[in-house]
Amino acid sequence: MDESNIHADRSWVVGIDAGGTRIRARLADAAGGPALGEGAGGPGNALSVAPAALARHLTDALADALREALPEGGGRYVRAVVAGFAGGGEGVGRERALAALARALDAVGAAPGAVEVYGDAEVAFAAGPGAPADGLVLIAGTGAAAARVERRRALRVVDGDGWLLGDAGSGYWLGREAVRAVLRALDGRGPGTALAGPVGELCGGPGKEALLRYAYEGHPVRLAALSPLVAGAAAAGDGPARELLDRAGAELCATVRALGPRPGEPLVVTGGLVGPDGPLLGRLVEGVREWGLVPVPVPDGVAGAVALARLAGSLDGASP
Repeated sequence: MDESNIHADRSWVVGIDAGGTRIRARLADAAGGPALGEGAGGPGNALSVAPAALARHLTDALADALREALPEGGGRYVRAVVAGFAGGGEGVGRERALAALARALDAVGAAPGAVEVYGDAEVAFAAGPGAPADGLVLIAGTGAAAARVERRRALRVVDGDGWLLGDAGSGYWLGREAVRAVLRALDGRGPGTALAGPVGELCGGPGKEALLRYAYEGHPVRLAALSPLVAGAAAAGDGPARELLDRAGAELCATVRALGPRPGEPLVVTGGLVGPDGPLLGRLVEGVREWGLVPVPVPDGVAGAVALARLAGSLDGASP
């Protein structure tokens, strides 16, 4: 990007959305306007990614975002940085996120006056229209969680309990249930399903042995890679696949209901399953209508992180 296109005072902010699959960083002018640079890095869950790897992934994303705007020395113009981390909203996760972010900022030569760490749900909520401060947010991608946000901080979180104990209705949940449906079809406990072909192909073979090996030999979360196969089979008319999507949608609606929704309050939703064009978005829209809610899908939380960074770096020093 030509340097002449950068705001004359070179007062920048960076917003970061660090999710379980990847990290996205966006450089923007502190005063507003479009992105000046974008960057990406590896997984960013503050609890499950090793500290050194987390810092490295953040450094990659930050370096890419700054490089687009100014190849050398761009970090010194960054006034504020806000990052939202999966697993980083509080406690040990927040401490790890702050430490990794400090290492990454040092690596790219940035020493912003304001650095804030949020949970991924908080920056996702701020990505809603007008960067709202109060309301509900639902994330449904590899994992699933919802939160009530007040004054830009999560007051209460529902689910987000991980692949073993929770994340109901998530990509992992759908992938696991897809394997179960195919196993039941293979041994006669359940109906035949068109999922058998694509699931077997991805797992390395059509038989039970290949399915079990795929499920047990790798990290369980990789089952989330099967969730698009469920959506594809459902779109082609497969009954068991449609039933799985119905169940996943019902689980996500139950997660939202547990937050005590109030008619008309904002409900921002994101993640591969309920974001724009997500396969469960329509089911969610129908399911929450009775509570007076209208979901607003956003692609991810990076725009919310930028909005919060602009607040953190404002000239009057007001915090978000």
